[in-house]
Amino acid sequence: MTGAMEQARALIGDFATSLAQPFAPPKDEPWAGQSLATGAAGIALFHIEQAATGQATWRPAHRWISQAAAGDITATDSTGLYLGAPAVAFVLQAAPDSVQHLYRDARTALHGHVVNLTHRRVDSALARMYRGAHTTFAEYDTFYGLTGIGAYLLRAAPNSDAMEKVLRYLVSLTHPLDSDGPATPGWWVDHDTSRSHSLPGGHGNLGVAHGITGPLLLLAQAHRRGIQVDGQAEAIRAICDHLDMWRQESDTGLWWPEHLTLTDLQTGRPHQHKSARPSWCYGTPGIARAGQLAGIALGDAALQHAYEDALYQCLSDPVQLARVIDTSLCHGWAGVLQTAFRAARDARTPQLTSLLPALSKNLITHAQPAAAQGPGFLEGDAGCALALATVSTDQAPTTGWDACLLIN
Repeated sequence: MTGAMEQARALIGDFATSLAQPFAPPKDEPWAGQSLATGAAGIALFHIEQAATGQATWRPAHRWISQAAAGDITATDSTGLYLGAPAVAFVLQAAPDSVQHLYRDARTALHGHVVNLTHRRVDSALARMYRGAHTTFAEYDTFYGLTGIGAYLLRAAPNSDAMEKVLRYLVSLTHPLDSDGPATPGWWVDHDTSRSHSLPGGHGNLGVAHGITGPLLLLAQAHRRGIQVDGQAEAIRAICDHLDMWRQESDTGLWWPEHLTLTDLQTGRPHQHKSARPSWCYGTPGIARAGQLAGIALGDAALQHAYEDALYQCLSDPVQLARVIDTSLCHGWAGVLQTAFRAARDARTPQLTSLLPALSKNLITHAQPAAAQGPGFLEGDAGCALALATVSTDQAPTTGWDACLLIN
């Protein structure tokens, strides 16, 4: 890996130069800097990791943090881990102890807003359950829902009432919805996958970004840390049973459909006929990492091994890897590498570790600063550079930035 590490370091220098100066958000989108996905908040994570590992001074990180926090930070009920107060709070939580005094007041204020937001959001979700209405991505998902907010709380206040409330909500989300319509899982939504319009019969999403695998990751991550509520182990098992029910077999291993329709539920067959691209957000890597963590949390070696083997088969298949066409964290080489790296560190066998050199090479080969995806964290340069930082050290991130992907 020595050659790859040196190449990664050189590329990181290029990315650092490209991402040196903060940019103001568009005048008609003053909130955009608070976006973890595309704005200054997400880019700050790269500079924080650089400074925390001694690769840069704190000055660039502070510039980007200041840009992210410029103006009023929104804490409305539409905010989540990837936008607004939770996003900026997550960024400040990643700052090393040596500079935390610079942001103590801001961090305390933001944390208070996030805690209040959590209580409001959970109360609203429980009222929705009581009415027998379907949920939405915005209520529960990783980006803007309670799963993402829980990812912040697991780092900042794991033993808090707010964290407990999120976990209890997620346990309830795994119960079938009590409604007059067809029997559907508790996380079934009535809109389409792009959230643009209602969908007759709705759908059930299996991905990490917007589906039930995000809650599985949070429940498992909390459980393995000893943060548990009544019914949590059963909820983890229920989600795994659902994933087991819908796993598909091919000549190159297991895969899961991205989402299910009501017709799929009724026929017991998914409308998706082959695996999609390997990715963190929807594909086998994200799902397999969740299943692996579920096995670890439950002390189920067979479950853990099954998902580790699924990940190995996926990432050693050239046909599936050929579908990866960019370097993003969300659905590109950076996300594949970072997910595989975390999974390899927890794996029962060295087979996943054996894949890391090839995955690192693919990331390095395709990485290019100022690429078409823009400078952001989720799909752009900052996320790619952070994954390259993992390659450059062959060590887990010092700041734990990938907790916002729930793989750590």
